Amino acid sequence: MFNKIKHIALITTVAAASLLSACTQEQQNKISRDIQNWTGTNGVMEVYAGDKVVRRFLKVDKVSTALGTDDKAPRAYRYGYGVLDENLNMQVDPGEKKVYFEVSDYSNTVFFENPR
Repeated sequence: MFNKIKHIALITTVAAASLLSACTQEQQNKISRDIQNWTGTNGVMEVYAGDKVVRRFLKVDKVSTALGTDDKAPRAYRYGYGVLDENLNMQVDPGEKKVYFEVSDYSNTVFFENPR
């Protein structure tokens, strides 16, 4: 019975790998983002002015590219939801709330998974 389960798992893995390799890089990226969106992340978005952090958003699950309503063309900004870290201490304190934010493609930002 155990060998049969191993055999089925191997066939499933090979089939999934074959399907994934047939996808374009963009399709693979979309699948990865969909999986990440489903599982969630603990992202941090930092906005810099020179070498100084001026805004930080915690518990960001994803950052999306804005698309035009009529032409569906990508816009020059990203948006998401996260907790505004008002005192920049990398933790959610009482009174800090989840907010909507937008960042321009031309701003200095870093998005990363919170290591804590």
